[in-house]
Amino acid sequence: MRRSPSRRALRTAAAVTAAGALLAACSGAGGGSGSSGGDSINVLMVNNPQMTQLQRLTADHFTKDTGIKVNFTVLPENEVRDKISQDFANQAGQYDVATISNYETSIYARNGWLHELDPYLRDDADYDVQDILTPIQLSLTGEDGKLYAQPFYGESSFLMYRTDVFEEHGLTMPEQPTWTEVAELAAEVDAAEDGMKGICLRGLPGWGEVIAPLTSVVNTFGGTWFTEDWEAQLDSPEFTEATQFYVDLVREHGQSGAAQSGYAECLNNMVQGNTAMWYDATAGAGSLEADDSPVAGNIGYVPAPVEQTASSGWLYTWAWGIQASSNKADTAWEFISWASSKEYEELVGETLGWSNVPAGKRTSTYENPDYQEEAAAFYQVTHDAIAAADPVNPGVQPRPVPGIQFVTIPEFADLGTKVSQEISSAIAGRQSVEDALAKSQSLADAVAEEYRNR
Repeated sequence: MRRSPSRRALRTAAAVTAAGALLAACSGAGGGSGSSGGDSINVLMVNNPQMTQLQRLTADHFTKDTGIKVNFTVLPENEVRDKISQDFANQAGQYDVATISNYETSIYARNGWLHELDPYLRDDADYDVQDILTPIQLSLTGEDGKLYAQPFYGESSFLMYRTDVFEEHGLTMPEQPTWTEVAELAAEVDAAEDGMKGICLRGLPGWGEVIAPLTSVVNTFGGTWFTEDWEAQLDSPEFTEATQFYVDLVREHGQSGAAQSGYAECLNNMVQGNTAMWYDATAGAGSLEADDSPVAGNIGYVPAPVEQTASSGWLYTWAWGIQASSNKADTAWEFISWASSKEYEELVGETLGWSNVPAGKRTSTYENPDYQEEAAAFYQVTHDAIAAADPVNPGVQPRPVPGIQFVTIPEFADLGTKVSQEISSAIAGRQSVEDALAKSQSLADAVAEEYRNR
């Protein structure tokens, strides 16, 4: 049966010109839905496995039940970020809904690029907004206290490792490993199996690629991007030590082609048995434990490695936001309400297996016996990692703004991307870590100066 969404009048925010140059992006399928009629919407989303599963399920379930056709444009992470920022900043209206993260949400909301969702959440009792995990919900709240996005899945980060390989070679993974211990284990297990490397770590340029795990390492090593007084710290001893450690670890015991390896490449390496350990998003566990995964049942999961902090996992969500200029907000909410619902999780669990459920967002998921049984290897570690994530105090010193694996300012997308290119170059052996961070410090200081002068 078709849902009956709120009939509140559409509020269109004024278009805001994006600060700085936006990268050109590939054009997607569909277009102009913001000004066209009919029960159809255009959705722009990242090409992560759980998103492509949603794409496959939509026509036979959501469209069949509601009559609403969904035109998907699916792109890799870096490309989709550029295209979303371009379309939403210009309020072009080509896409009604897009996958945005907890980094973009508050920034886009402040600029008037997103629809407020609170009225829909109040009127849609079936959605059960109270079931959404508190850290995730807070991360999608604007500065005005209103909600502007709803999660498709949430994640933190943890360390994944091959239990069968560790057992065969007499290695023991600590319940809460330090990065020092992880490096020692990587050296022990590197080449222990034919064609297997010790660890896989992201090296691909992008603020959402190599910068995400690297910054979590920086935090626990005692570093930070900026002090609370907006002093750039990328060439500080702590930031330098953490970055040198990360680069050395992946160069000495990591995957081949590390400078071009992101989340997708490391996931594939782990599934194909090419690496013994992988530090990355908790969302990867579902793919590792899927029915068709060659390594299912042979993966162990422990909290993100630490050094000076009690925990170091990040907090992230891919969420659904409605473009303010869309004149199909009610229809867009019907899609979001379904795609982030308990109903959709049940559908995935029953048709694709419970380990494939886009988890990390609902309390009820972690209380579901079917999910607990199939995700027994990782569900509790994932839940605990999300609950322990602290965006306000992720390190050992105060920060000027919240953020664990990113800094929640508009300039960070550009800054993080530029710094990532320097780090990736160091991973590729084209320059030293010291040189990479010297250039990065100059970039960060230019941003910090703007905030110091405000």
